[in-house]
Amino acid sequence: MILRSGTAAFAAALLALAASTAAAQSPPPASGRTLAATCTGCHGPAGKSAGSIPSINGRSEADIVRAMQEFKTDRRPATVMNRHAKGFSDDEIVAMAKEISANWR
Repeated sequence: MILRSGTAAFAAALLALAASTAAAQSPPPASGRTLAATCTGCHGPAGKSAGSIPSINGRSEADIVRAMQEFKTDRRPATVMNRHAKGFSDDEIVAMAKEISANWR
């Protein structure tokens, strides 16, 4: 089937509109607070673990970013953390680290 130039232009315009609408409707990036909240299930409220899992409260932003990047790239052995870390972008890791280092004491 051959499209006429007007039909092809219309189809291209529809595709462009669909792409811009999809981009406009994508959810905003999660905040550091929201991302860090996922850590409490294992590391405890405000990162204060009551069990054998290490506490992460009071750690510096740089330490948290370094640890997460090491988990993400499998340079640091772990049972679960390397799988968790791979689910976060570098920007999300930084946002989490900022939240934890600034507010979890």
